[in-house]
Amino acid sequence: MTGRLDGRVAFITGAARGQGRAHAVRMANEGADIIAVDIAGPLPPCVRYDPATPDDLAETVKLVEETGRRIVASTVDTRDSEGLCAAVESGVTKFGRLDIIVANAGVAAPQVWDQIRPEDFRDVMDINVTGTWNTVMAGAQKIIDGARGGSIILISSAAGVKLQPFMIHYTASKHAVTGMARAFAAELGKHSIRVNSVHPGPVLTPMGSGDMVAAVAATMETNPQLQHMMTPFLPTWALEPEDIADTVCWLASDEAKYITASAISVDQGSTQY
Repeated sequence: MTGRLDGRVAFITGAARGQGRAHAVRMANEGADIIAVDIAGPLPPCVRYDPATPDDLAETVKLVEETGRRIVASTVDTRDSEGLCAAVESGVTKFGRLDIIVANAGVAAPQVWDQIRPEDFRDVMDINVTGTWNTVMAGAQKIIDGARGGSIILISSAAGVKLQPFMIHYTASKHAVTGMARAFAAELGKHSIRVNSVHPGPVLTPMGSGDMVAAVAATMETNPQLQHMMTPFLPTWALEPEDIADTVCWLASDEAKYITASAISVDQGSTQY
C-alpha cells in the first residue's frame, strides 16, 4: 500500500462488516487509525436481512490490528447522538486527532409503497438520515479543532441519484444524504473540510442475507416492468465492498484534495439512463 493516510484517524460507522469493514481495513492499510462503531444488534422489523453481531465487530478489530494500525471499537446505534459523541471522544483521546469521517451505517427495506407503515418510514429515515447527520455532528468539530482540514464521506446509494424501486423510504433517505453532503460541504469548506457522497449500486454484502432476496423478489412481482431499472453498462452486476472502499479511500486522501460537494457514483453506469 502507498501509506496515503499515514498518521490520520478515521471515524467509520457501520464498521462491523460489509462496506464499513472494507473501509476500515483499507484505510488502516493506508496508514490510518480507526474509530469504529456499529449497532451490532437488532434492526427494525422492516429490515429483512440478518443484523451484524458483536463477533462481526470483533472481526473488524482483528483485521485492522493485523495491518499494524490501532482501532477503538464501540457498539453504538447511530440514532444515539450522545453515544456517537462518546465514541469519538474516546477515540480522539487515544489517538490525538480526527481527520476523516465515513458515515456508512444504513438500512434498506424492500416494501411496496402501500405496505410501508408509518413506523417503517420513520425507522429508515431515522437511521439513514438522522443517523448520518448525527455521525457528522459527532466528529466535525474535532476535525475543525485539529486545524488540518479533513474529509467527510457520506455513503448514499444509486438510489440517491436515480431511485430504487419498491423502497420509497430508502430512496427518500438516500436523496436526503446526497443533499446533506452538499450542504455540509458549503459550510465546512472554510475549514478546509471536504464533504462528498458516494453512490454504490449493488454490492455483495450481508444485506443479501436472511429473507432479503425473497422480499425483493416478492416486491418485483407486483410490477415486473420496474425490474431492470438498474441495469449496468458494464458486465459486472454487483461489486465487492472493497471496490467501494477504493473510492472512499481516494476521497479521504490528498489525491482528492480539491473535490468537494460531489456525488461520486460507483454503479457501473446503472443510474445514467
